[in-house]
Amino acid sequence: MFSGSIPALVTPFRDGAFDAPAFVRLVDWQVKQGTSALVPCGTTGESPTLSFDEHYRVIDVCIEAAAGRVPVIAGCGSNDTATAIRHMRHAQAAGAAAALVVAPYYNRPTQDGLIAHFRALADASDLPIVVYNVPGRTVTDIAAETMCRLAEIPSVVAIKDASGDLARVTVHRAGAGAGFCQLSGNDDLWLPHAVLGGVGCISVTANVAPRLCADFAAACATGDWSGALSLHDRLFALHKAMFSDASPGPVKYALSRVHDWFSPEVRLPIIPASAASRGAIDAALVAAGVI
Repeated sequence: MFSGSIPALVTPFRDGAFDAPAFVRLVDWQVKQGTSALVPCGTTGESPTLSFDEHYRVIDVCIEAAAGRVPVIAGCGSNDTATAIRHMRHAQAAGAAAALVVAPYYNRPTQDGLIAHFRALADASDLPIVVYNVPGRTVTDIAAETMCRLAEIPSVVAIKDASGDLARVTVHRAGAGAGFCQLSGNDDLWLPHAVLGGVGCISVTANVAPRLCADFAAACATGDWSGALSLHDRLFALHKAMFSDASPGPVKYALSRVHDWFSPEVRLPIIPASAASRGAIDAALVAAGVI
């Protein structure tokens, strides 16, 4: 269903408020640079700091700006099942192609609790679900065997896997079927993930270097592993620099270096990228040929 380079979009702020004009420009630039889908209101979009009204406004603006050119996978996750359902219902009404739903954080549900959570979402909405496993942030890890059980739910169509465990790609492929959509959640592991059967990445780096990431995705899709390796090497320092400080501070700073209309403003408890982080980003942007 989904493949290629899919940025986990930042949410631009200016003077404390959502900067909708900048977001429209960002979406349009992304589409023109070859991005294959868009994810608003994910972790990189600072969704935990958005009010309900802001969250839905970001989704709406993204869908309006995309104008059907690429699908929008709306961030709908929550540690509260009822809130996730609310998000999904709004996203579906707005015209999203799917919902990105992170494993419930803080509550630490059991594996059976995870299955009950996603079944409740599927029962409440027929919007396709991309399951997001990022145990480094949520603490709760969706075990590979659990993911295979979740794939039995008709509306669960994909996984964004940021576990860092590449063996899961094979386990998921065997248990969920070769047609189940596997997306990397780690830019630096995108290449080996693709070799093992992944079809794309929900990417932080693609915010800043969408054309290079789209070209990398195309090389992987056509089996041009030599070309993919060359692009991987070119992008690797940038992948690392995006997490040289608490995200999305670094990626917002990077975007402000690429576009003079983009503000690096973040919301507490995230603070702007440090001097050391900015230095690493500047060097990586030059090395990648982005600036």
